[in-house]
Amino acid sequence: MSQEYNFGVAGPIRPLVRALAGASEPRTALTANFEVSVDIPALNALALRSLFRLFEATENLFVRCVTLGVNGFDQQQTSRRRTIIAMLGLNRLVQAGGAQPFDLASIRDAVLADTKWVRGVGDLGLLTWFTAEFVPDRLRGLFNKFDFDKAIKTYSDGRQARTGALAWFLAGISHARLAGTGKLPDLTDVAVDAYHLLLENQAESGIFGQAAFPGLLQRACCRRFGTFNDQIWAIYALSTFARAFQVEEPLEPALNCANSVRALQGELGEWWFLYDKRACRIAKRYPVFSCHQDGTAPVGLLALGEVTGQSFHEPIYKGLSWITGMNALGKDLRSQDQGIIWDSVRPYRKISNYWEAVLSVVNISPKLHPDTLRILREATPDHFGWLLYAFGRFGLPKAVVSGKVVSIG
Repeated sequence: MSQEYNFGVAGPIRPLVRALAGASEPRTALTANFEVSVDIPALNALALRSLFRLFEATENLFVRCVTLGVNGFDQQQTSRRRTIIAMLGLNRLVQAGGAQPFDLASIRDAVLADTKWVRGVGDLGLLTWFTAEFVPDRLRGLFNKFDFDKAIKTYSDGRQARTGALAWFLAGISHARLAGTGKLPDLTDVAVDAYHLLLENQAESGIFGQAAFPGLLQRACCRRFGTFNDQIWAIYALSTFARAFQVEEPLEPALNCANSVRALQGELGEWWFLYDKRACRIAKRYPVFSCHQDGTAPVGLLALGEVTGQSFHEPIYKGLSWITGMNALGKDLRSQDQGIIWDSVRPYRKISNYWEAVLSVVNISPKLHPDTLRILREATPDHFGWLLYAFGRFGLPKAVVSGKVVSIG
C-alpha cells in the first residue's frame, strides 16, 4: 500500500514522494520525466544510521567528518556547528513522533556549554536558530550575551556582507521571532539591515554573489560568483524573514533566485556548485554534493513554497533522483552496507575544476567524461541534519519504530 506525501505547498499537489509503509530499504522507480519514487521514511532511517556513525559519545557531540579508508572509517574532531545542524534535523524527527537513539538533552547541553566557536554572524545566526527551536526559553540569555545590534559590524563576515553568513543570521533572528516566548528585544532594525545587505549581493538575474564587500584580492570573484549554498540559504532566509515579520517584499527576490537556480539545474537533477550572477549561468559544475540534493535544496525550496504557494516539487524530486543513481556515474550514493550516504561526486583532478571556472568566463563549458569523476566516500553530520530537517516530519519505517531505534547500529 503506497502513501502520497504532501509537502505543504498550496495549490495543485503533484505527487513528489511515494513511500511503501513499513519498508526498511529505499525503493526507487524512475519514469521518463524524472518522477522518482523514494521511500522517504527509509531515507530518514539511513540518515539516522549515518549520524550514529558520526557521533562521539565521550564528548556528546558529532564529529566534523568521517572518511572511508583502507582500514575502515577515519574520523575528525568534533564540531559544535555541525552538531547543531544534526540536532535541528533530529528535532524535526522527534516532533513527528520518530524514535531516535540519542540523548538529545545531553547533546544540547554539550553544545550550549561553550560558545567560543561563534566567530561570525553566520555562527551567531545558527546558534540563535538552534536555541529558538530547541530551548526557546534561553533566547533571552543569548541576546544578553551577544550584542546583536552591533554583530554585523563586529564580525568580519558581516562587514564583508557574505551571503551565507547574512542568510543564517537573518534566519536565526526570524526563528527567534517565530518562537515568540517572553519579552525579547525588538531586532527588527538589525534584521532589516541584514536583509538589505543580503540584497546587495543579488543581481537582476536573481543569482547571489558570495559577498558585497570582500577583501581586495577576493573582490572580483566574490562579487561575481556565488555557490549553491549562497543561493539556497538566501532563499531560506528571505522566506523565513517574510513569514516571521509578516512582510511580502522579501518573497520577490527569493522567487527570482529560486527560479534562476531551477532553470540552471542539471539534466540529471544536479544542483551545480558555482554560479555566475552577471551572466546567469553555471561557472563550475563539480563537486555536486549529496547534501544539496537531498538536504539543503529541499529545505530552502520547501520553505519558499510554503509561504508563496508555488510548487517546487519537480526540481526537488529531480535532485533526489540524482542520489538514487540517476547521475553521471550511474551509481547510487546510498550505501546500505556501510549505513551511510556518500558526500559528493567530483573530478579526480582538481585542475579540472580550475579550468572549468576559467573557461566559464568566456562562456565555454568543457565536457567532463564519467571516467574523470569519482565518488568521495566521506560523510558529514550537517548533511544528515539538513536531510532530516527537510523530511523528518515523515518519520521512519514502521519496521524501525518500536519505542527506540534498534536497527541503527
